[in-house]
Amino acid sequence: MTHQRLLPFLAATATLTMASALAAQTPLGQMLITSASFTAEQAARGKQAYASANCMACHGPDASGGQFGPPLTGPAFMAKWGGQNAQALYTYIRANMPPGQAGSVSAATYADLTAYVLEANGAKAGPTPFGAATAAPTPNTAPPEASGPSRFGRPEANKDAIYQQETARKGALLSALRAVDDSMLQAPPTGDWLMWRRAYDGLGHSPLAEINRKTVGGLGLSWSWTLAASLNEITPLVHDGVIFVHSGASVQALDATNGDPLWSYTRDLPDNLRGGRSGRSKGMAIYGHTLFMPMVDGHLIALDARSGKPLWDHQVLTPEEVAKGVQLNGIPIVAKGKVMMGITQSLTVKGGCYIFALDAATGEEAWRFNTVAQPGETGGDSWNGVPAKERFGGSQWTGGSYDPELGLVYFGVGNTYNTATLLQAGDPPSPKNAGLFTESTIALDPATGKLAWHYQHMTRDVWDMDWVFEQSLLNLPINGTPRKLVVTGGKMALFDAVDRRDGRYVFSRDAGLQNIVTAIDPVTGAKTYNPALKPVSGEQKLICPGSSGFRNWMSTAYDPASHLLFIPMFENCGNFTWSRRDATATAAGGIDQSFQTRKMPESDGNFGRIQAIDLATGKTAWTMRQRPVISSSMLATAGGVVFAGSGDRMFRAYDSATGKVLWQTRLASTASASPITYSVKGEQYVAVVSGGGNPQDTGWASLAPEITNPSGSTVLWVFKLPKAR
Repeated sequence: MTHQRLLPFLAATATLTMASALAAQTPLGQMLITSASFTAEQAARGKQAYASANCMACHGPDASGGQFGPPLTGPAFMAKWGGQNAQALYTYIRANMPPGQAGSVSAATYADLTAYVLEANGAKAGPTPFGAATAAPTPNTAPPEASGPSRFGRPEANKDAIYQQETARKGALLSALRAVDDSMLQAPPTGDWLMWRRAYDGLGHSPLAEINRKTVGGLGLSWSWTLAASLNEITPLVHDGVIFVHSGASVQALDATNGDPLWSYTRDLPDNLRGGRSGRSKGMAIYGHTLFMPMVDGHLIALDARSGKPLWDHQVLTPEEVAKGVQLNGIPIVAKGKVMMGITQSLTVKGGCYIFALDAATGEEAWRFNTVAQPGETGGDSWNGVPAKERFGGSQWTGGSYDPELGLVYFGVGNTYNTATLLQAGDPPSPKNAGLFTESTIALDPATGKLAWHYQHMTRDVWDMDWVFEQSLLNLPINGTPRKLVVTGGKMALFDAVDRRDGRYVFSRDAGLQNIVTAIDPVTGAKTYNPALKPVSGEQKLICPGSSGFRNWMSTAYDPASHLLFIPMFENCGNFTWSRRDATATAAGGIDQSFQTRKMPESDGNFGRIQAIDLATGKTAWTMRQRPVISSSMLATAGGVVFAGSGDRMFRAYDSATGKVLWQTRLASTASASPITYSVKGEQYVAVVSGGGNPQDTGWASLAPEITNPSGSTVLWVFKLPKAR
């Protein structure tokens, strides 16, 4: 029988079979209809959405079936869905449609589409709308069915012996996940990557060495997986052979050896959040059998790592705050049973930001710490005496580090953006206008949120030089005495080391490019600023770096054996202008600075830079320069190899001792993320997410306009060495 003659035969057979099945289960067939609750307005909107959301192209103009998709009405449809409720239909549509673009429309539109399908199958509209409140999505814990269009329609999934075997294999992998306890977080298994920078010390360094200077040239693609679209900055986590990744509105668990999906969770979001596409998913945390992740709607949620089942959901930010630009775009850290992270503030919200802690078991809030000191609190007298409503900023948009021996968690805090308060009456920098706790490292007790100490790296920063980045916990001999240090650097690529027991200043290391700080007190670390760069209202100044920074959210990595700190950098300056604002404008919020990215004086056209600084001596071991910027965090390994991505879509491995390129490959889009490495059954893998679009990706575009990259593609890439024969 020819292919053309076979099609009508199969279609007729399928229709008869489904019709017979429907007749045999008429009572069950009514479950879909009787469980429905929707309004006529919803169904009407759903019909319009059906025509514009790629539905009609596959399923036909009247939903009765098309050339590529099965019918959504009639006996064949009811044979599959008649025995299920409306929530199951909604969840399926939300997780799978349109094929290859799941989540591309809002939760409300998915609810409208469900209402249209229900009405098309005989359900009657009523006064109660159908939506997320009545049909919250449940995680897909079974192996997902193929979601691509089929010329032969889509009968009930074939759950034969092969299916059962594969389901059992995946279930066994999830069931074998060990609970991540305090001891495991303090000393992660060699092959795991359990938090943002792998371990509590925040070093971005792995002890794995199978991939090393001699073998790295053999790296090849092991597998890849397309993620929900987002602004990236993603750090996957790996535990016991399972890789967890969060992008947009979705969280997924995959087999770390081959990318097979194990479960997925997709969150319903309001229309204005565009399915999470505008979110920056820097990282998650894991503790026990629970994954913790911030969502673009201002909620921090907990999922069972073995199934994707929601365990609790804590609303940190109100929809009104989210609409004003307040975000959870940092990274949670778990210590002493608390999940901690900070918020990022819009310029229109008064009073400043905070770091909060939730109980890991229940999601209940345990404490908050104000990163903009309030009147009457420690540091409250450092804002020129103005009321809280005229204090802004103090955002915390990366992650923290933790010292279990000292029982302290360390966070960096950003700047104020609105500098009018700190420049009041043209006062020089002083304790009165320091603006605590902006541009500071703060050490907190994770159990209570109580401040142990703080160190302000820049007093009265009025140039947007954020010191909000990673807090690297390391041990170095200072004058023959071992010191427990916390090292961090702001946008100037100027790094301070302070004693992590009490915050006392130890030393600074400057990459040597900035023009803002002219001197540093060797005892206190206090900075002297370039008087030529003092803000004068309406007068343009050339500052180096510009607002993008020489370094930004892309994290450094540190090799404890060599004491080398690897810094991903962008060589740039900026035309900076400050505009004086009156008290009324200041109280209303809003930025009073403007920046235009410019090349550095006498630039040779190379903007990307990796600089390796020996923290023990302050000397630069090597520098790599190129035209495209470094777009990813650094990853260091015990194999003597460091990894980084750049703005030309290249992902490279460098010799950690010399900076020589040892291996490279080109990705589908920019690796604007934090690469990781892990091992399963003795095989080492390197993983990175590509897909640009975050603000840092656009900051350098005007300086190298010939470099263009695609948008809208967020992909997890995983590489490994070939197996020995």
